[in-house]
Amino acid sequence: MCASPIGWLTLPVADLPRRRVAVVGAGPTGLMAAEVLSAAGMHVEVFDAMPSVARKFLLAGRGGLNLTHAEAPDRFLSRYGSRRTEISRWLAEFGPQQLRDWTRELGIDTFVGSSGRVFPQEMKAAPLLRAWLHRLRGAGVMFHARHRWLGWDADGALRFVAPAGDLKVGADATVLALGGGSWARLGSDGAWLPLLAARGVKVQALRPANCGFNAAWSEYLRQRFAGTPVKNVGASFVARDGSVKKQEGEFLVTQHGVEGNLIYALSAPLRDCIEATGSAMLYLDLAPGRKLQRLTDDLSRPRGRDSLSNHLRRRAGIDGVKAALLHECSAAPDLATPARLAAIIKSLPLPLISPRPLDEAISSAGGVEFAALDDNLMLHALPGTFCAGEMLDWEAPTGGYLLTACFASGRAAARGVLRWLGQAQPVAPR
Repeated sequence: MCASPIGWLTLPVADLPRRRVAVVGAGPTGLMAAEVLSAAGMHVEVFDAMPSVARKFLLAGRGGLNLTHAEAPDRFLSRYGSRRTEISRWLAEFGPQQLRDWTRELGIDTFVGSSGRVFPQEMKAAPLLRAWLHRLRGAGVMFHARHRWLGWDADGALRFVAPAGDLKVGADATVLALGGGSWARLGSDGAWLPLLAARGVKVQALRPANCGFNAAWSEYLRQRFAGTPVKNVGASFVARDGSVKKQEGEFLVTQHGVEGNLIYALSAPLRDCIEATGSAMLYLDLAPGRKLQRLTDDLSRPRGRDSLSNHLRRRAGIDGVKAALLHECSAAPDLATPARLAAIIKSLPLPLISPRPLDEAISSAGGVEFAALDDNLMLHALPGTFCAGEMLDWEAPTGGYLLTACFASGRAAARGVLRWLGQAQPVAPR
């Protein structure tokens, strides 16, 4: 009896007949599932609608592939909000350190940046993906590009539309790793949601996550400062539950509003507030390095012949886009005295109207409800069908948290498949 090479898998491989498993979706989640299943002796075929695999993964890695984060485990888990309990089960088997160990096995070393984010040494996704695909193909994994999944036929076979025409595929188990609803041009279009809903699977509508927001800019600000980064700034927001969310960093003024890492980090509570009340108020600290009293004292110094603009630049370091935002989001009385001016610099109200469209978001919230799944990520309504990755109803900020949980969920779903196949009878070949 030969044990599986996957260390945490206790099910003996020899006890399982060779089964056919279909993985639908060739992003990191689906590829991880394929790796675990092929290592356990399964016949694995991966189907994807796009001409090549992992397109969103490759694009995300062009500016530096942020694989995971090196912060303390409790802090890391807190990033998953209300889904912390469910995701902690995945990460217990394959967390940040296991992910780094895995990349090293592929010949890709990683390093921790100054912010705690973890990157491959070459920063790019392509070398890692090439090494990974080489290993998967060597393990016998078969890939089928340009195969768009259309659901099931009356006999339970998977339906695809492919270059050669319509195709039906029978499988002993299926892993759906179809992504969310953002970046449709790269394959994550959310077209799977009504297919599952029609089969009685409980789903939530897809919503933008890690997204930008619309603001009612004046034409002056839009023409002069769209595309300008706002650096060294703080932001705070009072969530609906009364908690105060704070973040420091930078963001970008756009034609429509704001986007960037600082905004993405607060996007979930901002989006939820807008959905509930119709708007959200974000407060900007344009001088996060100065205490209010110090700023008041500095602005109280005589202006002499200086204009207000020069006075702000010399005494508070406020100029350019920060000065434009100050005038855009305040009224004349707010600038009348040093004390009021200092207060508005430290807490400038920025009304946000709505999130940007789902397809512009980095990721999405919503999808398959956890209540629709058992502990092995198998759908209650469709035994033998497992779901993983961003198509599940969870979200996380950027910083490696999304990607880590996608990798881990793919492995968790594959482990669920192997447990289930240990009890199920093989299907007749089609």
